[in-house]
Amino acid sequence: MILQWVKHILILPGTILVYIPGAILWLVADRPGAIAPAGPGQVRFWIGIALAMTGLVLSTWCARLFVTLGRGTAAPWAPPARLVIHGPYRHVRNPMITSVLFLLGAESLLLGSWHLAGWMAVFSLLKTLYFLRFEEPSLERRFGDRYRRYKANVPRWIPGLRPWDPGG
Repeated sequence: MILQWVKHILILPGTILVYIPGAILWLVADRPGAIAPAGPGQVRFWIGIALAMTGLVLSTWCARLFVTLGRGTAAPWAPPARLVIHGPYRHVRNPMITSVLFLLGAESLLLGSWHLAGWMAVFSLLKTLYFLRFEEPSLERRFGDRYRRYKANVPRWIPGLRPWDPGG
C-alpha cells in the first residue's frame, strides 16, 4: 500500500506541482524578471506560506479520507470504491483540486513567477473540462442517485460555508 501511494504521489502531484513547474521555470530562466523569489519581509511570502500550509493540510486530509472511508485513492486508475462525503467533501465536491490550486498559488507567490500563475490557470481550466466531460459522468455511473443528490447540494469548486448533511 505504501509503495502504491509513493507511485501516486510521484505521478500525479509530482507532475502538477514539481515536474511541469520545474520545466516552465527552466524554459524561462534566462528571461529577465522571470523569477523573483519572495523573502520573509514581503507580504506575498507570508501569503504563499499560508497557501502552502493550507494546501498541504487539505490534501493530506482528503487523501486520508479516500483511503480510510473511500477504500481507494485520488488517482483515476485506483478510485475510491465508496463515495466520500465527509470532512471537506461536505463543503465542496473537489477539495483535492482546491488543495492543488492553493499549492500552485503558493509556488507562484513564493517564486514570484507569472509563468507559474499561468500554469495554475491552465491546470484549473483543464481540470474543469476533465470533471465536466469524464469525472462527473463516471461518478454518476458508479454511485447513481447518491452522487446526483450530492452533486445537486454541494458546489463543485467554491466551498459552501455550511456543510451539507447527506442524512438530512
